[in-house]
Amino acid sequence: MRVSMVDTEISQIIEEAEEAAGNAYVPYSHFRVGAALLTNDGQMYKGCNIENASFGLTNCAERTAIFKAVSEGHRDFEMIVVYGDTEQPISPCGACRQVMAEFFKQDSKVILIA
Repeated sequence: MRVSMVDTEISQIIEEAEEAAGNAYVPYSHFRVGAALLTNDGQMYKGCNIENASFGLTNCAERTAIFKAVSEGHRDFEMIVVYGDTEQPISPCGACRQVMAEFFKQDSKVILIA
């Protein structure tokens, strides 16, 4: 993890996660979630939740961002910010936690915001 990350960088990542939530495809739940993933080399990947009428095929924002990064060859992640359009921060689901466990290191940060 980069030691010199400053509040302005974190604020930018939070804004990216909030912006990503605006792209969510949520015709069933109307529950918008966005994620911004920062790689150890400074690349940013955003994701949103994408629903499907067959609910098991819905993809969460966290996995969308992680899969985008992995598909571009990234495997080392510094942090992920997860934004829920809710009053309280939301926690990643079990599937997202499993994917994070696969790809994140012990010092990778997970920031939950609302």
